Amino acid sequence: MSDNTNDKLDSSAPAAGHGAPAGHWERDVLEKLVFATLQEQRAHRRWSIFFKVFGLLIVLFALWVFYDYNTADDSETLGRHTALIDISGAIESEGSGSAAVVIPALDKAFSDAGSVAVVLHINSPGGSPVQAGMIVDEMQRLRKGYPDKPLYVVVDEMCASGGYYIAAAADRIYVNKASVVGSIGVLMDGFGFTGVMEKVGVERRLLTAGENKGFMDPFSPLTEKHKAYAQSMLNEIHQQFIDVVRAGRGKRLKETPDTFSGLYWTGAKAVEMGLADDFGTVDSVARDVVKAEDIVDYTQHEGLPERVLKKFGAAMGAGAMKAAVQQSQPALR
Repeated sequence: MSDNTNDKLDSSAPAAGHGAPAGHWERDVLEKLVFATLQEQRAHRRWSIFFKVFGLLIVLFALWVFYDYNTADDSETLGRHTALIDISGAIESEGSGSAAVVIPALDKAFSDAGSVAVVLHINSPGGSPVQAGMIVDEMQRLRKGYPDKPLYVVVDEMCASGGYYIAAAADRIYVNKASVVGSIGVLMDGFGFTGVMEKVGVERRLLTAGENKGFMDPFSPLTEKHKAYAQSMLNEIHQQFIDVVRAGRGKRLKETPDTFSGLYWTGAKAVEMGLADDFGTVDSVARDVVKAEDIVDYTQHEGLPERVLKKFGAAMGAGAMKAAVQQSQPALR
């Protein structure tokens, strides 16, 4: 009896080597799942690091190529060519129409031994008389320093006000028949809110040290004294503009009472009035006038670091202040 019982007990126990005790298989499965998950996470991290490093290398390579392209050896011989500089958009302290961009391009174009002539390709509605004046001063200096290297202007869609201020200092001006040329005048614009403030019951509290410190404040009435002073400033700048045009165009200019009135004309009419010399494009001037069909662009293009700095730098907080100041500044447009 006891032997049978023992046999039954022995037969009910798990045989050695035929599996883990009850409950052990669940632990084995969990361990395998955890191990597989860890392996997957490690592989994911490795690929993530790989792609990040690869992306960084691409960015660094692109920056290196860009930097190498924009800092090419200035002594490189380009051969006989026509130097081109683009001025597109408003003449202001930033952009392709700023003195800080145009003047270095002019210096480089004139100093290059291979450049036969320099062509300014202008498409501008005008802008700052200060920026235009600085560019004109440099143009006049370079023309004296390189008397055998002519400076031409080719007008695209528009060459008005500050754009024409610059163009007038060139040796010759070429236009399209439908180009917009002229607008030889100066303006100072802004807004006055005194009437609106009175209607809504808003009181302007402006304290100044100096009786004219609030000059052109948009929330204060414009006095006759301030109006006369502003007009005298405009007249002075306008005369500077007129002097540049007369000096640049010389006897070619056929003055009429409207010439310096601020009106603008088509390119065809501008040629008749002596504001421009002939019709032409950059290619036709290089081919037929300069006799050097190869065109090399000397325009100073803004690089990635400069764009990033302008976008995220100190200028972020200066937008409102800049707008407030600029609205009362004279402008050639």
